[in-house]
Amino acid sequence: MDSHFFPTLSPDAIDLSQVAEHRVGDAGSPAIVAKRSSYPNRHHIGPHWHSRAQFMYAVAGTMRVRAPRRVWIIPPSRALWVPPHTVHELQMYGVVEMRSLYVNDEWAAGMPASCVVLNVTALLRELVLRAVTLPVDYDVEGEEALLMSLLMAEIRRLPQCALALPLPESPDLTALCDRILSDLSQRQPCDFDASAMKTSTRTLYRRFIKETGITFARWKQQARLLESVRRLAEGVSVTTVAFDLGYESASAFSTMFRRSLGVAPRSFSKAAS
Repeated sequence: MDSHFFPTLSPDAIDLSQVAEHRVGDAGSPAIVAKRSSYPNRHHIGPHWHSRAQFMYAVAGTMRVRAPRRVWIIPPSRALWVPPHTVHELQMYGVVEMRSLYVNDEWAAGMPASCVVLNVTALLRELVLRAVTLPVDYDVEGEEALLMSLLMAEIRRLPQCALALPLPESPDLTALCDRILSDLSQRQPCDFDASAMKTSTRTLYRRFIKETGITFARWKQQARLLESVRRLAEGVSVTTVAFDLGYESASAFSTMFRRSLGVAPRSFSKAAS
């Protein structure tokens, strides 16, 4: 998993005036502004924020989204809800055909206050594809407004998916995580990482739980899970992903995957998307 610089501050500590705002719509724009974009493989969009909430969905390609203290993998069957004023950056894997909905505060009321990955239904996919074909100044009293209302109602019904990876705050733990993320095929024991940091395994365990909310071992498993989702979405076979990420067998990998996400790995494969 590629690593890019990102502030290790908590979200509340970031000064938005020091980060680029990507403006979408204005006070006179409709409640939902729909936009489609295409990006080449490995394209990177640096840290930025929007004044509106964003529903981020790719009909093709996979996105990695990083915000302070969190990173997400978004395959074509999933979407990310990004609350307003949330600083985030994106990395594209494969040619990404993104479809975004920018929602004003009134219509976004009641949605999660932090970023969440959502399972996209077949109905919502078709609604989003239709929404991005509408003119920017669509009739807010006509049929287009009804479509947008249905779209938002469907978004509110979407179940969440566990495709987030918490990140630590302190620089030394962040550096450790970035090193691990750069090569997830390596399976070093926790005491090896503690020794490299010149600390004890107990101290590393305690600090990691304090800063991320999960154990170091669980964090590494979740990192491999997210990387496996990205590779499966790009068409890599289950067996290849399993061995590349250090699992003893494809069945062991599949068992972990199903236990974590409730579905088989093939549900995230390119063929199934």
